[in-house]
Amino acid sequence: MSSRALLAAALALPGIVPLAAAQTAPDTGFIQFRYLDYRDWQPGARRMRVDNPGFYVLKPLSDTLAIEGSIVYDGMSGASPTWHDVLSGASGVGVHDYRTAGDVKLTKYFDRWAIGVGGAYSHERDYISRALSVDVRTWTDDKNRTFSFGIAGAADRINTVDGAAEHRRKYVLDFLVGITQVLSPTSIIQSNVSYTRGHGYYDDPYKPLDSRPDRRRLVAWLTRFNRHFPAVDGTLQLAYRYIDDSFGADSHMIEAAWVQPLPQGWSLRPSLRYYTQKAASFYRDPPFGQGFVRGEPYTADQRLSAFGGITPGVLIAKEFPGGWTADFKVEYYEQRSSWRLGGDGSPGLKPFYARWLQVGVGKQF
Repeated sequence: MSSRALLAAALALPGIVPLAAAQTAPDTGFIQFRYLDYRDWQPGARRMRVDNPGFYVLKPLSDTLAIEGSIVYDGMSGASPTWHDVLSGASGVGVHDYRTAGDVKLTKYFDRWAIGVGGAYSHERDYISRALSVDVRTWTDDKNRTFSFGIAGAADRINTVDGAAEHRRKYVLDFLVGITQVLSPTSIIQSNVSYTRGHGYYDDPYKPLDSRPDRRRLVAWLTRFNRHFPAVDGTLQLAYRYIDDSFGADSHMIEAAWVQPLPQGWSLRPSLRYYTQKAASFYRDPPFGQGFVRGEPYTADQRLSAFGGITPGVLIAKEFPGGWTADFKVEYYEQRSSWRLGGDGSPGLKPFYARWLQVGVGKQF
């Protein structure tokens, strides 16, 4: 196999960096249906259930123009934590909600660069979000190096079903710069830095005493590396992400996966991810209400506590004649305070568990 063909084969495998191959307009269309089934729980209590069907379509409009878009629907039910790991469902309240979301993006390709313009809309009973984005990519003559730049803005409106928060607003701006570099015929690396700045309503109105700063800043650094091994026709995929959060909930994520093509169009992708974060500066440990001072930021939201989590998973994919593809993915997540890297996590919290089941069917056209 030639160097160019070998690299193309590696890039085409599941989970590869998308921007690395986005230097020419697609010459075929693609449509895909996906269904996600999500569950989470804690010892002695079931929590949330989410059912998520979705469609994705990519369509070339000409040799230099392509459009893509997706639409998803989330049906959510169960018991949401009121504070720490105490569930609202324990008092018979529970959660029943939905989310309908869609996005569309138009990309124009030129000899040495491409520009994409997109929009997104998401609607829940108590939350509406609208977003616009622009991204620009440019590459060297040999197409071994790609530079990426992006900006996006979102405007959110919050109206809780119980009237606790009415006509509240939140505005967010995202900036991204990145580079994708082909290192050899069998390896590629991508590194992005993004900066997010938002202001407005960040409180969780369904949690008692929850009061958060009205401004938030996030700096995220994500690096992904893929190496193809021709001797076994497999690809190693590594990723690391660091987030600096002005709330204080700084986090690290590291993931490793192996993509192995199998006979008759099958492929297998086992993966393992580890995540760890600090507690937000205004998070207070149990018992509920401890450390609360009126007028100062406070939260008992377990998601802003200090913890570590491990996610093993596996993806099985199959290619069929006629451009059809199918895949099935399962992931399991376990979170414990004691698994936090570099010290003990937040005390007094129960472990948290979740699992994802996802199936997809696609067709080139």
